[in-house]
Amino acid sequence: MDSPDQHLDYKELAQRINDWSKSLGFQQLGVTDTLMDTHEERLMEWLQKGFHGEMDYMEKHGTKRSRPGELVDGTLRVISVRMDYFPPDAASIETVLHDPTRGFISRYALGRDYHKLMRKRLQQLADKITAVTGDFGYRVFVDSAPVLEKPLAEKAGLGWIGKHTNLINQQAGSWFFLGEIYTDLPLPVDTPSAESHCGTCSACIDICPTKAIVEPYRLDARRCISYLTIELHGAIPVEFRSPMGNRIYGCDDCQLVCPWNRFSRPSQENDFRTRHPLDAPDLIELFLWNEQTFLKKTEGSAIRRIGHRRWLRNVAVALGNAPRTDAIVHALNSRLGQDAMLDEHIDWALDQQT
Repeated sequence: MDSPDQHLDYKELAQRINDWSKSLGFQQLGVTDTLMDTHEERLMEWLQKGFHGEMDYMEKHGTKRSRPGELVDGTLRVISVRMDYFPPDAASIETVLHDPTRGFISRYALGRDYHKLMRKRLQQLADKITAVTGDFGYRVFVDSAPVLEKPLAEKAGLGWIGKHTNLINQQAGSWFFLGEIYTDLPLPVDTPSAESHCGTCSACIDICPTKAIVEPYRLDARRCISYLTIELHGAIPVEFRSPMGNRIYGCDDCQLVCPWNRFSRPSQENDFRTRHPLDAPDLIELFLWNEQTFLKKTEGSAIRRIGHRRWLRNVAVALGNAPRTDAIVHALNSRLGQDAMLDEHIDWALDQQT
């Protein structure tokens, strides 16, 4: 990284950065240092227990995830931002979850892929800083590198990590994305969230369909429906298929019941509005999509990342959990013999339909 100008008024610059961030559509910005010792210990313990499952990327970078200066040499501060994403036009989550003929997709994935949008906005923020400071050392991240984004956001004062391990903001709930700028600018740091405000509440733990929150503030990803439907490449363990219900891409149950989300606000970003639409889709229709249709219907969406094969796997499980109909049985049978892994899930679903 380049050396920052020692004559800059960094307190004033920090205020200007905060103002710019709001003009770029971020709801909040905070700055923290790079000391992550406590969070590093928790991460290593979590990895040792194997709670990351097949997410090998969680451990292959060693301590770069918990030591920002090892990931980007010269990093002194992390600028952390959040952006609301809840789509204002989406069908009610409860309505979809209680209709087994429809598929539920996590609300963060209904709009345009957030990675590109937020990365572009963060780059614009970095450009505004450059116009004042001249060239400075920085890198922009949006869920794209070994970054402990939630602990960093907590340290930067954006909220606290709840018992479900998502970040919660006292005025805005948890329906938001996070992004970071690693920088060598010695900006003043913000006050971290002093404490958790979860109290004795256990709503997220109690509601989890697969009991993935094994204890407060501890998630076993191998049991989490978001992991099972998005990160897992092979067969979904049989024990989790029935509890998945009609959730075909992610799961929002723990956020849905969080009392702090009564303070959340719908996103004002047009790009986060429901696309195609996929907020209450018919399961049989989804299962009959060929790969070309899947790619067309998920263009610009984070959903496309799982590919057509895993999409069909997830939908097959949901069809198995729906009440029996001849149409479902016919749809399931129509795809037998195309792929061994998919056949396993179709056979399971057909057994549920008998």
